[in-house]
Amino acid sequence: MQMTLSKKAFIFIGIILLIDQAVKFWVKTNMYLNEEIHVVGEWFNILFTENPGMAFGMLFGGPTGKILLVILRIALAIALIVYIPKITRKEGITTGLTFGIAGICAGALGNIIDSAFYGLIFNTGTTYNPDIGKYMEYTGISELSTTGYASFMHGCVVDMLQFPIIRTNYPDWFPFNAGKKFVFFGPIFNIADAAISVSAIYILLFQRKALNILFSKHNTE
Repeated sequence: MQMTLSKKAFIFIGIILLIDQAVKFWVKTNMYLNEEIHVVGEWFNILFTENPGMAFGMLFGGPTGKILLVILRIALAIALIVYIPKITRKEGITTGLTFGIAGICAGALGNIIDSAFYGLIFNTGTTYNPDIGKYMEYTGISELSTTGYASFMHGCVVDMLQFPIIRTNYPDWFPFNAGKKFVFFGPIFNIADAAISVSAIYILLFQRKALNILFSKHNTE
């Protein structure tokens, strides 16, 4: 029996999730927070950080903003999971577009798992201190635990990939940050973030025709 396109897309989602979570578990249970491993010179690093907010280390307004972000991610993931079988039945929808949407879904699910459950299953993690209004880091290497370090949906996303292509200093004559360090593409991210970004860029660059068909009012299911 031939496998349908939607089943292939869900298998693709599962593979990305498996790789994403395997890497995160290894980093979380084998590295100290802010520990850095130079994989290829200084332009490909494994740098363990925890992100309480959005992708690429951006914050989103404390615990309340974090819950809203998790809810938004869950809503997006559910919408895409429901939508994938429907779009594969539309005439003119390509395999590339389907897998691109699946990649975005997988990325959203990968970070949902961190935010929703990591606070419950690990003994240490970055936590919010309401007295000073900031997230506080921790020491040591995390272990699996039944007590956890935070409540449901308050866990932090594990980030580790960094590609600082250029490391230099701003010129002394520069109008701002004169003489300070400059890193080109310094964000730290994870495989889930990469899946979302790469899939979105791929769709916009190479699947615009299929995307137009997808949103065409004249193309009925």
